[in-house]
Amino acid sequence: MPPALARHAILAPILTSVLYLLVFGEVLKGRMSVLGGVDYVAFLIPGLVMMTLLQNAFANSASSILQSKIMGSIIFIELPPFSGWQLAAAFISASVVRGLAVGAGVFAVTSLWQMPPVEHIAWILGFAVLAAALMASLGVICGLWADKYDQMGAFQSFVIMPLTFLSGVFYSVHQLPSFWSQASLFNPFFYAIDGFRYGFFGKSDIDPLISLAVTGFFCAAAMTAATALFVRGYKLKQ
Repeated sequence: MPPALARHAILAPILTSVLYLLVFGEVLKGRMSVLGGVDYVAFLIPGLVMMTLLQNAFANSASSILQSKIMGSIIFIELPPFSGWQLAAAFISASVVRGLAVGAGVFAVTSLWQMPPVEHIAWILGFAVLAAALMASLGVICGLWADKYDQMGAFQSFVIMPLTFLSGVFYSVHQLPSFWSQASLFNPFFYAIDGFRYGFFGKSDIDPLISLAVTGFFCAAAMTAATALFVRGYKLKQ
């Protein structure tokens, strides 16, 4: 990966997460009680890792496909004798790798402040892969649907960004008023973050099996939809 691209794709989101940690961690440390007494900085780190992972897995596939369509280079992707599902799998897999790489980088750097415990490594890895695949698939769908950067930016700003920020990254949903606590249950990203956090602390806002089932369902649905669009050649031959 060229150095300039590496700075944009990996170092920039790591810096953003560190800034969140410095601001929220230092300001709210000792002032918020989360997950039965878990230290707030330790609580914040898995949320920041997952939020960054989600956003970057989405951005990678969405921007890659849209840029190829706008530049006209999408034809070179279609020329090799690959089926639609193979192309979808390639874009999704590449985006999962980027999401996991950025998430690992955020974890490595933020852990210098405080290393959170690791109770269940399998849950951590499982939710990380499922969440990255979910967002990569949504990115494929967005990239195929969008005809210009403004459309992708609007989807990212008005759908992806609010849902990731309001998914329990910076707080426990039990701290919210009843209405907003219940509303959080309709946010699929909440389950990914809550289940991911369970892998670190062995504690979560809801049953981790429910989080696993919901995240797995949305991941399977998004991957199926993304693959179906590629098989149909949706907006690829314009």
